[in-house]
This record gives sequence, C-alpha cells and structure tokens, in this order.
Amino acid sequence: MEKGVLVRKVPLPQGSEATVHFSCEEWLFALPFDVRFVVGQERQEVFAHRCLLACRCNFFQRLLGPEPGPGVPSPVVLSTIPAEAFLAVLEFLYTNSVKLHRHSVLEVLTAAVEYGLEELRELCLGFVVKVLDVELVCEALQVAVTFGLGPLQERCITFIEAHSQEALRTRGFLELSAPALLLLLRSDKLCVDEADLVLAARSWARVGAAVLERPVAEVAAPVVRELRLALLAPAELSALEEQNRREPLIPVEQIVEAWKCHALRRGDTARGASCRRRRGTLPREHHRFLDLPLK
Repeated sequence: MEKGVLVRKVPLPQGSEATVHFSCEEWLFALPFDVRFVVGQERQEVFAHRCLLACRCNFFQRLLGPEPGPGVPSPVVLSTIPAEAFLAVLEFLYTNSVKLHRHSVLEVLTAAVEYGLEELRELCLGFVVKVLDVELVCEALQVAVTFGLGPLQERCITFIEAHSQEALRTRGFLELSAPALLLLLRSDKLCVDEADLVLAARSWARVGAAVLERPVAEVAAPVVRELRLALLAPAELSALEEQNRREPLIPVEQIVEAWKCHALRRGDTARGASCRRRRGTLPREHHRFLDLPLK
C-alpha cells in the first residue's frame, strides 16, 4: 500500500490565523459545521467551517460569499475536483500541513493552483519532483504546461529526454495535449529513434481522434511537422508513405520534403531542423550526407 508523506509548512502567522494551531480532528469536533460541499464525480459530502475557509483562502471567500440567512443552506457543488484532493486542501487549510500521495498529488497541485494556495502549490511541486518517475512524468508535464509551471515543465522534459522509450509507452503520453507534445518533439535530446517517434505520434493521434471524434490527420496536424522524416532511410520512408495512404497522418508535402533531403543530400534543405539528428537517432547510411554533429 502506498504511504503518504506529511509535508508541513512554517508556523502560521500571527493574527486571525494564529488560533489555527491544533489538529484537524480537534477542529472537526470543536465547532458546528456551517458549510456543506458536494465534491467530485462521486458526489461525496464534505463539511467544513465557513469562517476558517474564508480567512485562509480568497477563493473560498469569494465562493462562499456572505453569511447565509436562516434555514439550511444549499450545498456548494465542486464536481471537477476529486474528493481525496479536496480533503487534502482542507487538511492544509486547517493544519498548515498536508499528507501527499504519489497517485493524487497532481490533483492536489491542480487545486492549489486554481484556488490560489501558493504555499500548498510549492509543497506539491517539491513532492512531485521527489517522486517523479516514468509513469508520472507525462501527467506532470501536462499539468505544468496547462498552468505555466516553468520549472516543473523543464524538469519533466529533462526526465523524458533521459527515459524517452519508456515514457512514450505510458498512458500519460497518449493523453498529452498538442502543446505539451510539441515541446517534446522539438527536443534534440530525446533518446529515441525517429521511426519509434513516428509510431508514438500515430498512437497519440489515434487516441485523440477516438476521444474527440475527429480524423487522425486533423488531430495530428499541430504536431506532425516536428517529426524529422528525413532521418528515416529510403525504405522506411517508402513504408511510411504507403501506410500514410491507408491511414492519413502526415501531410503529403512533408513526405515530399523528406524525399528532397535524400535527393539533395547536402545544401540548405539538408541543414534544416527536419534533418537534425536527436540523441537517440540510430545511424543510417545517408546520415553521413547531413554533415551535422549529434547533439
């Protein structure tokens, strides 16, 4: 069973928050609850204290508004955050510490960013970096790209560059957005051959096409330009061209450009990014004409 890691922040500042220094369990029984949340797809009920949430988090202050009038208030529905992640947010707000788990930390991080909880965000970022592995890295990259978390994005790309083959086989890779995948395909440091990268891009596009109910080529359009087809040997390029007729993925003109690189061998066309070898590019006979060093 996975063990959580308790992460604790510095003591709360003096003032209205200074009384929040005992455990979450003590809070739960010391005062009557006055706000009810219905959380996640499972619609789990979670009870809390309006005053504390409003004092600790501007998001909840705006969400909850002024004190309700007499009678039973309506529940606050938060359907997009899983219950486990929401409970972790409450734990942080009540105790200024939080127990993080590898399987849910990205959901807690997402909530921290959306709720404007900078200290919780930093705790989550530090934890993600410590537990980053092949199964988690693409999901972490997607979160980083979505919320503009530059340092985490760089850390994830560096990790994927070093473990490219394994990362490309994960579900997280197949679920990347086009902007996130573009960041990877533009890298010279991926430890993967271009033929394998083309296969991975096709698998990614197929999944997106099924989810979005759009043609594979349409889904792939934002990213396939970054595939370096000129690195493929003529036999591989011919096989790709034949497969592309059966299942369109790559624009015909991009394949024509790759054939031009083979025909010209040297010159301006062969010096473009489409002919630049990656760290994991396997050597082929025609590469000696590219006259470009390995990165």
